[in-house]
Amino acid sequence: MADHYAQSGESVRPSATPAAPAPPVASPPAALFGVPTIRWDEPPEGPVVVLLDQTRLPAEESELVCTDAPALVQAIRTLAVRGAPVLGIAGAYGVALAAARGFDVDEAADALAGARPTAVNLAYGARRAQEAHRAAVTRGADERGAAAAALAAARALHKEDAEASARMAVHGLALLDELMPGGGHRVLTHCNTGALVSGGEGTAFAVALAAHRQGRLRRLWVDETRPLLQGARLTAYEAARNDMPYTLLTDNAAGSLFASGEVDAVLIGADRIAADGSVANKVGSYPLAVLARYHHVPFVVVAPVTTVDPGTPDGAAIEVEQRAGHEVTEVTVPFAPVAGPETGGGIAVAPLGTQAYNPAFDVTPPELVTAIVTEEGVVSPVTAEGLAELCARAGRVTTGRTGQ
Repeated sequence: MADHYAQSGESVRPSATPAAPAPPVASPPAALFGVPTIRWDEPPEGPVVVLLDQTRLPAEESELVCTDAPALVQAIRTLAVRGAPVLGIAGAYGVALAAARGFDVDEAADALAGARPTAVNLAYGARRAQEAHRAAVTRGADERGAAAAALAAARALHKEDAEASARMAVHGLALLDELMPGGGHRVLTHCNTGALVSGGEGTAFAVALAAHRQGRLRRLWVDETRPLLQGARLTAYEAARNDMPYTLLTDNAAGSLFASGEVDAVLIGADRIAADGSVANKVGSYPLAVLARYHHVPFVVVAPVTTVDPGTPDGAAIEVEQRAGHEVTEVTVPFAPVAGPETGGGIAVAPLGTQAYNPAFDVTPPELVTAIVTEEGVVSPVTAEGLAELCARAGRVTTGRTGQ
């Protein structure tokens, strides 16, 4: 299977003024950025999946064009596209791409599902498109018809995620108002959970954005999010584009912020939620949960139901992705070429040969989580029974690993 991973010749520089905020919609919204986070395109030379390259933000909005599943796997591993919900969409489009170009669909689905092991949405999206393709073949569809079925499944997932984003924002804002009547919310967030990770306006960020639009957000505290700076590069970028009141802080400054009474709530996303309510999210989330509990601050997780994995019983069963040490020992800047997940190329900040511990995620136990907000509603207190009831209500009875 050929591997084409091309950067388009065009790039869009961000405008100097914030983009006008879009209202909640029931289908994928117009891009907040100059180019959409992810899209399917069909140029004359054949279908492609086009990504906004997040490794080049905030300096430049530039597209990556993936013509096959291995190219998309590479983009996922190098974090050109990242964030649990949009990874699900990418997984589905990747399978549809393999089908449309005549490659082995099952091979593509396996490669995509395993590209990042912690994010359950990725496997869910890939398997959903794979199952749609398989069902079409079983019904007697030809190659073209089966490929169309896979693409329809990917597009449906994309639309559903946009709808879920809007509904999470409503439920999340209602919860904030219940926990902190009167508005003036000062919210701390970690990593990036906005339009860059979603078919809509995001998960946790969408809640803060809804509060901002209704005049109830006093301050968005943005964790820098080491080592790859998704908070500094991406969340701050999205906050600025939406004209939100925000302040950036280093991760290790969060404790002093809590101690000074400047945080009313913590809002984070999730890459996998186990059946017992344990939450895997970008590393650094667990320390925030501990700080929040000590300082009596609500710690709220916002994620679509597809992030809940009934097949993972508890936090100990969540596979935590271990990434390359150079992400810790080097600082990579936008525009620096990256050849693969094991390749450096950044500016060294540690002595040559330094070993680094670099888990991509940590796991927060359910007793530290005040509530889990989904498009189907809020689970609080967070219990296995409450999550099971929510999943049953949503019809979410399979895991992201279905078909493996």
